[in-house]
Amino acid sequence: MYALTKLAQADIFDIWSYIARDSQDAADRVEQAIYDACEFVAEAPFRGHTRLDLTKRTLYFWTLSRFPSYSIVYRPETAPVQIIAALHGNLNLRRVLEDR
Repeated sequence: MYALTKLAQADIFDIWSYIARDSQDAADRVEQAIYDACEFVAEAPFRGHTRLDLTKRTLYFWTLSRFPSYSIVYRPETAPVQIIAALHGNLNLRRVLEDR
């Protein structure tokens, strides 16, 4: 089980909206892959990895296997697992995570 923060929900909406400009089908596939990844890490939260180069907080990252440009960021110690972000790798991840 997992919970999306409001900012993570907004991330997913923004990702979907951006991709849907070209293809709603592609946007739907990426969105579903994000939700699938959330379910996957919720089953075993320490499957991901930390990124001490981006944050000193206990946040874990999981890259989507089908869409490796996207990652989810989550708190593995919470119950349910709290998804705090769904992000494209081209963003300034350190800056985005400062506000979360």
